[in-house]
Amino acid sequence: MNKRWLWLFMSVCVCFTPAWGQELTVFGAGSLQAAMSEIVTVFSQASGIPVRTEFGPSGLLRERIEQGERPDLFASADLGHPTRLAAQGLAGAPVIFTRNRLCVVGRPEPRMRADAILDLLLDPSVRVGTSTPKLDPSGDYTWAMFQRAEAVRPGSFVALDRKALQVVGGPTNSQPVGGKGAVAVMFLRGAIDVYIGYCTSAQQTAREVAGLVVVDIPDTLNVPAAYGLTILTGARPWAADLAALILSSRGQDLLGKYGFAPGDGRKD
Repeated sequence: MNKRWLWLFMSVCVCFTPAWGQELTVFGAGSLQAAMSEIVTVFSQASGIPVRTEFGPSGLLRERIEQGERPDLFASADLGHPTRLAAQGLAGAPVIFTRNRLCVVGRPEPRMRADAILDLLLDPSVRVGTSTPKLDPSGDYTWAMFQRAEAVRPGSFVALDRKALQVVGGPTNSQPVGGKGAVAVMFLRGAIDVYIGYCTSAQQTAREVAGLVVVDIPDTLNVPAAYGLTILTGARPWAADLAALILSSRGQDLLGKYGFAPGDGRKD
C-alpha cells in the first residue's frame, strides 16, 4: 500500500468508535455511480460486509455530512469538499484516487470537433448546459475552463458565464427520469444543444440519447478533474479495507473500465 495511505489509515483508525453491525456507507460523486457500485460489489463479495451507497453532487453530499450525517467514506469529484471536511475534523486528509477530464456532448454539426469547440460554445444560438458550480465540482471545473477560454479569446468568460444553463448538479435538478440520466433528459426535452461535463458522464449520456457525439476539449482549455477520497472520522474499521481496494490495482482497473484515469495512491 502507498505509505501515505498506510499512515492515513493508521491515524484515522485510532479514532474509530465501536459500531453495531458491519454495514458501511459510502457517499460518492454522481459521476462515480457505475464504477463505484461495481467496486463495492467486489468488496462485499470478498468480505461479506454490505455497503450502502449514495451518489449525488459532491457539494450537496458534503453539506449533508456537515449537518450530521456520517458515512464511512466520501469519494468526491474534487479535493475541495473533502478538504473542507478534514479542516473541520470530520474526516482525514483526502488523497487523489482517480482523475477525469471535461468533454462536450451534443448533436453532430461541423463545429463539434476539438479545434472548433470554442466557436460552437460561443455561438449565441447554441444553448450550453452545465452543472452547478459550488455545489457540483463539474460546474467548478467548467467555470475554470471558461477562465481559460478568456485567456485564449478575450470576452469569452463573460459570454459563457451569461449563457450557461445550470441544468443539473443542484438540489432539485439532478434526478434521473424514466431510467435516463438528468443530462440525457435535458437533451430529450430540447432544453440544451450541448453539455459540458466529465468525459465519463458524456459517454453515458451519448449512450442514452441516440445521435449524440462526444468531443474532448483540447488541453489549452481543459481543466483536469482530481477526485478526492477520505475516511470519515468515526468510520467503521472496514472502511480502510474498502479504501485500500479502491486504491489497489484491482480498484483502479475497475475505475479505468468506466473511463477514469489513475490517481496518486495507486498500488503497484
